[in-house]
Amino acid sequence: MSSTRPSHVQPARNRHGRGVRGPILPVGVPRYRTRANAFDQLVIDAYAPLHNQYFSELAGVDLAVDTIPRMRLSPDMTVLPDEIIADGPVPLGRVLQAGVDRQGNPTRARFVVFRMPIEHRTSTTQERSELLTWVLTALVANYLNLDPRTISPDFPW
Repeated sequence: MSSTRPSHVQPARNRHGRGVRGPILPVGVPRYRTRANAFDQLVIDAYAPLHNQYFSELAGVDLAVDTIPRMRLSPDMTVLPDEIIADGPVPLGRVLQAGVDRQGNPTRARFVVFRMPIEHRTSTTQERSELLTWVLTALVANYLNLDPRTISPDFPW
C-alpha cells in the first residue's frame, strides 16, 4: 500500500506555514456575533417598549429586518407614500399591510426595517439605537393611525 495521497484530495490550506485557516474567535464567544446579529438585537430592543405599550394592537404584526430596500421607486419621486419612513429619498423602514401572497395564502401585517441605510447613517451603537427607536415609532404610529408624538412625546417631527 502506498503512502501517497490521491491527487484529487486537497490538503487543508496552510499558506506560508502559519497553520490552517479558521475562525479567530470560537462561536460561543460574545464577540463572535456578526453585525447583522447585533443589528437584529438592537431592533428587538427598540421595538420591545412599543410592543409592550400597544400589545393588543400589535399582536398580529410581524417585525422583519431586510438588508436593503427592495422597492421599485421612481427616481424622480419627491414624496414617498406614508407607509415608508425615509431619510430624504432613502427608505429606512416600511409598513406592509396584511394581504394575500402569490399563492393565495393570507399574510400578516409587517414592519420592515432596512439595515444598511440605518447603519450608513450612524457611527455608534447609541446613534443606531436612537435612529431605530425613531423609525419604529414612526412605523407603529403609521400602522395605528396615530400621531408619533402620542406614542413618544419627544418625537422629532
